[in-house]
Amino acid sequence: MLLTEIDHVAIAVRDLEAAIQYYRDAFGAEVHHREIVESDGVEEALIKVADSYIQLTCATHDESPIAKSIAKRGEGLHHIGYRVDNCAEALAAMVAAGATPIDKAPRPGSRGTTVAFVHPKGSFGTLIELVEE
Repeated sequence: MLLTEIDHVAIAVRDLEAAIQYYRDAFGAEVHHREIVESDGVEEALIKVADSYIQLTCATHDESPIAKSIAKRGEGLHHIGYRVDNCAEALAAMVAAGATPIDKAPRPGSRGTTVAFVHPKGSFGTLIELVEE
């Protein structure tokens, strides 16, 4: 089994501050980690839930994948992050099983992780992020 646990569920939002406040008011949740990922054009706020996260993510510019996703589908569930021990091995296994990679090779992600995205085509309509800590 290459998956070790759910790393995060990513929710695309227009207003990160409003989303953080909603999770604070609704659940008493506090931000565990916050970061701007320039390479992806996003700002994220991570809310820890057990050993996983809810990742609230918003675009930092109009050409960001998150901005394009919100323009096309609106706010809401964007992708799921699966934690793996070896991102390259997991990506190769997914491609061998018929997945379409967005990232041809693993790359740096937030929190010092290594990540790779897999297109929803070939993954039953779900955008997948592989996350190696």
